[in-house]
Amino acid sequence: MTILVTGANGFIGSHICSELFKHNVGFRRVLRKKLGDGDGDGDGNGNGNGNGNGNGNGNDFFVHDISSSNDWHTALKDVEVVIHTAARVHIMKEDESDPLIEYRKVNVEGILLLAEQAAAAGVCRFIFISSIKVNGESTSNGLIFTPFQNNVPTDPYALSNYEAESRLKEIAKNTKMEIVIIRPPLVYGFGVKANFASLFSMVRRGFPLPFGLIRPNKRSMVSVYNLADLVVNFITNPMAPNQVFLVSDDEDLSTSDLVRYMAKALQKSPFLLLVPVWVFQLIGKLTCKTAVIDRLVGSLQVDISHTKKTLGWKPPFSVSESLEFSVQLDNYNS
Repeated sequence: MTILVTGANGFIGSHICSELFKHNVGFRRVLRKKLGDGDGDGDGNGNGNGNGNGNGNGNDFFVHDISSSNDWHTALKDVEVVIHTAARVHIMKEDESDPLIEYRKVNVEGILLLAEQAAAAGVCRFIFISSIKVNGESTSNGLIFTPFQNNVPTDPYALSNYEAESRLKEIAKNTKMEIVIIRPPLVYGFGVKANFASLFSMVRRGFPLPFGLIRPNKRSMVSVYNLADLVVNFITNPMAPNQVFLVSDDEDLSTSDLVRYMAKALQKSPFLLLVPVWVFQLIGKLTCKTAVIDRLVGSLQVDISHTKKTLGWKPPFSVSESLEFSVQLDNYNS
């Protein structure tokens, strides 16, 4: 069996490739190539053609970007399953005048072309890593996200994922290719960037953090190790096709609890200041950063009972184990 993994040099994609290697599953990586690299025809030694396409090292495939102009025929040769992780991800400081257009180019048009060519090439199963943002930005009043909720998001990134899911479901209806959709919440682990990495770094350095009173909120997260394990389960599980699945570590944490878990993994003592939640909310209003503050003090919980029951799966690693493993990898690679 050969698996095609898009976004293979990204955070999630690289961990999925490691998990496939661990399970002795053959795979072909789709790697992003910067413009100007690899001029000339693909020769099997890592050089791409003028459009960024070509085989590298006899197996890898290179693209400049995921778009509606890619030619996937060479990459899809003898492939039975596609794992699609490549995407234009959520951007905090958006520069585009119309972000939805840019998201759709990659996350809708690009994935649609890949899926159509995959179906035509005889690919059996297409696994799409979407986002929990399709469900919404937060939960409250006892609400917990499930895979069965029908919601049309307004956020450009979330809407592009919603549209991609809808188009993939249509392809599944009209072809023999099976579709599996997974919506992860925040994914963390070795190599993660952005806010999680910044928080981890501050805990490592012993900075005082004003999160001591942010305890009523609950947030679902998933370590990249648990996510990769689930994705590999999807490859052959007969119960997976043509369904939407949610995933988490099955252990929801408050912001202050997360800091304590991080500190424990780092063998540090957490330095938590007791700042009331209303102070954060006021700062959010004054700085027009309400959405950022909501992610810090609000809740986002997902129900993975459908995933566990349908697939016979449970997260193999706890939050503590995942954070400790990340620290070990970080120390080993530093």
